Amino acid sequence: MKEASILEQKAYRDTWGRGLDSYLEWFYETAVLLREMLAESGSIYVHLDWHVGHYAKTILDEVFGSEQFRNEIIWQRFNFHADAQRFGIVHETIYFYSKTENYVFNKQTISFKDAYIKSHFTGRDPDDRIYRLDNVTAPAHGKSGKPLKFAGKLLSPPPGSMWRFKQENIDRMLEEGRIVFTKTGMPAVKRYLDELEGSTVHTLWTDIKPVNSQSFERLNYNTQKPEALLERILRASSNQKDLVLDCFIGSGTTVAVAEKLNRRWIACDLGRFAIHTTRKRLLGIPNVKPFVVQNLGKYERQTWQVAEFPANGKDRIEEQRERDSAYRKFILDLYHATPITGKTWLHGTKAGRMVHVGAVDAPVTLADVKAIAAEVWKAVGTGKDSPSKAAVDILGWEFAFEVNEPGKQLAAESRVAVAFKKIPREVLEKKAVEQGDVQFFELGALTVDVKRSGRTVKLKLKDFVIPLDDVPEEARKAIKHWSQMIDYWAVDWDYKEDTFHNQWQSYRTRKEPNRLELEASYTYPEPGKYMVVVKVIDLLGNDTTKTLEVAVR
Repeated sequence: MKEASILEQKAYRDTWGRGLDSYLEWFYETAVLLREMLAESGSIYVHLDWHVGHYAKTILDEVFGSEQFRNEIIWQRFNFHADAQRFGIVHETIYFYSKTENYVFNKQTISFKDAYIKSHFTGRDPDDRIYRLDNVTAPAHGKSGKPLKFAGKLLSPPPGSMWRFKQENIDRMLEEGRIVFTKTGMPAVKRYLDELEGSTVHTLWTDIKPVNSQSFERLNYNTQKPEALLERILRASSNQKDLVLDCFIGSGTTVAVAEKLNRRWIACDLGRFAIHTTRKRLLGIPNVKPFVVQNLGKYERQTWQVAEFPANGKDRIEEQRERDSAYRKFILDLYHATPITGKTWLHGTKAGRMVHVGAVDAPVTLADVKAIAAEVWKAVGTGKDSPSKAAVDILGWEFAFEVNEPGKQLAAESRVAVAFKKIPREVLEKKAVEQGDVQFFELGALTVDVKRSGRTVKLKLKDFVIPLDDVPEEARKAIKHWSQMIDYWAVDWDYKEDTFHNQWQSYRTRKEPNRLELEASYTYPEPGKYMVVVKVIDLLGNDTTKTLEVAVR
């Protein structure tokens, strides 16, 4: 199998667009939105490197208010980094802001270092308990405190100080042997090592190492954060059952830690690899609570279409017609197809094939396929833009369940060859378009064997086909069996035509790349007819679904 570092190298694509100005404009708009979503007791942590941190802080001061700036945390990622012409850059910055003065904050501690224990915890009781001595006074702000009794002797605190404890506490600690007297006759209290939480965490974090090549956590994402970093942040600024948002999840570190710490969470990302990697990471957590993977789908695309393709029509219908035309031309350009006019269902040609561009707000259905195939066949040989063969590429954002194989059969009845290709999510990213990272992958074809025995249904994956031209050459050479093209598959045994529920799944991991199971079974509690949906995610990150109807007695 191909390593994620190559297949997923675009998952952390920068979205700077026109450069620093556009990035800061985007950052400002994002910060405003995030502040609105924060609870009154909430906080935000913004992790940046030295390139833009100083710019971003001025924006955060404006959005949250400089009075809500809590800390600039320095995270030392490396102990050594060689730079010939400057000091080695070994740290990154985390800005910590709260929304209000009333925010959650839990003090964090770390274990004492061995050298500190050796130099400070020099006392030892007969039972081998180790302790250090601490003074029993506190500043009195210019006034001297009242004298108190220590072992029957009335003692006054040093000038300008007061005794830290009340008389009853002093008596109790004397009885427990926790107060001793130094050579000068001053009392001191024993602080036992086994009772102390450790050193308080300050703003310089040098104890958390980055995810290296040997790390158990490593998922081959270049900017992957260690779980220890997010654990410290979540423990400090949230409590159990609190809600955590990470809107740039990457490899899923934040939500994985939130799940382990019993926090509720919402995670977002533009990239399908990031979503898929996070899904697998969560499924690897013992007793992970159920979660749902949602797609903003047509709503996001509709917003994008309005923003990306301004229209000046006389009315709403004409404006939408203009937007649709500009949108289809944009997709055809990305697909390297030539636009055509005068057709209802056909929008372009490429390499002797017709091209249909699906709408942003609706899936491609079998009814669409029938209409497209009819128009393709009607167009054959009747015009200069017509294809030499009756063939069509159908580009779509979404496809109705079971449109692939039945759609090809339906089109074949009209003597038309059909290829279904997914319009990728990267189309919405300007940087992806500029970098040429937009690829239209053909839908996979999945064959599933179904066996019934009473109320038990057994599924077995028999075949899975995706065009090998879509697979990177390095990965293609490593594929010896069709199952190697599957990275993950799941089953919803009782699909209700709403949300797909992962009721069973099998997937590959970095440690166990060959662990994928090809069979699954389920025993229904009641007889009846059920709709079963099988979802496969291939090594390119694309989804393929198959719907089956089963009847059990």
